[in-house]
Amino acid sequence: MRVLFFGTYDTAMHPRVGVLAEGLRGHGADVVECNAPLGVGTAARVAAVAQPWRLPGLVLTVARRWVSLARAARRVGAVDAVVVGYLGLLDVHLARLLFRRVPIVLDHMTGAGDTAADRRLGGRLRRRLLAAVDRAALRRADLIVVDTDEHRDALPARHHARSVAVAVGAPSAWFTAGREQATDVGARQTPAAPALRVVFFGLYTPLQGATVIGEAVRLLAGEGVTFTMVGQGQDEAATRHAAEGADVAWLPWVPAGDLPALVAGHDVCLGIFGTSDKAMRVVPNKVFQGAAAGCAVVTSDSPPQRRALGDAALLVPAGDPHALATTLRRLATDRSETARLRQAARRLAEARFTPEHVVTPLWERLGDGGAGEPAGAGRLASRGRR
Repeated sequence: MRVLFFGTYDTAMHPRVGVLAEGLRGHGADVVECNAPLGVGTAARVAAVAQPWRLPGLVLTVARRWVSLARAARRVGAVDAVVVGYLGLLDVHLARLLFRRVPIVLDHMTGAGDTAADRRLGGRLRRRLLAAVDRAALRRADLIVVDTDEHRDALPARHHARSVAVAVGAPSAWFTAGREQATDVGARQTPAAPALRVVFFGLYTPLQGATVIGEAVRLLAGEGVTFTMVGQGQDEAATRHAAEGADVAWLPWVPAGDLPALVAGHDVCLGIFGTSDKAMRVVPNKVFQGAAAGCAVVTSDSPPQRRALGDAALLVPAGDPHALATTLRRLATDRSETARLRQAARRLAEARFTPEHVVTPLWERLGDGGAGEPAGAGRLASRGRR
């Protein structure tokens, strides 16, 4: 099977697309790319709707990338399926136009309307407009890929039969960083670091609950826990204020290629702690990546995270900084428990979070699981769009 990954996605900003491509290659697919990164993140895209004066610049940028994609598409040749990468709510229309007889797969981890609501952007009219963008994109796809069963259930009922849940997973670089860190520590045979090293990386969105982390950081000041906070975003200032006076290294961002090693050098990787409806439906990339890097994972207690992590992580009530601080305090004083959780997270990641494993449900919908000639693309094409 020959699969084309298409769109303005950026794997450095959103590694999900790379995981899907890597996983399909692992199943034997011939994966090719037609990619022109937009260079505009989720926040800027949604803000363009909340602040209409930004729209002309965004439209011009999209138009330029689409011209590049259309030119590149002519050189691709025959493909059995087209995967429109994450944040492809507009790109899916171009893909449908260029590949009329080929099944179109839309990676729809989250909708524009959902994102605007979570980030408290725009009023009711603008959210309705973004919801219309979501509906139009979903109609263009033959198969819709989401990340959790909860997100699948949140789709309009008419799309359920054309959807499949594929966990976010982690790119191979994170597993490599985790193995190298474990080997390095074993070779040095040094005692555990005197302080518990905790890392968070993200865009400081309400979903991530970064202010909850900031409050927990302040509660742990002087208690043998150090924090590395990586990223910038909406709630960064409030998080810094909440953590004022504590031992924190604030990093604006880290290049994507350097982030796995940085995270693997910590004892604990924090997930998300927001309380929104969306926060209750996701398992964030940082949970998968932190586990692959060999960190103990601490994140909020939600149905999808509980199901994905089991007893290989510590789950705390969402929005509760005191519970988070108590959990980290426990790990700081019981380093054997920290070591156990790190090993449990690494084992779980190696078994269930690799690209090849997480992409299996998509591969099975596209083909016959890898034996013989794939038949799924033909079935998708014959089913047609709704």
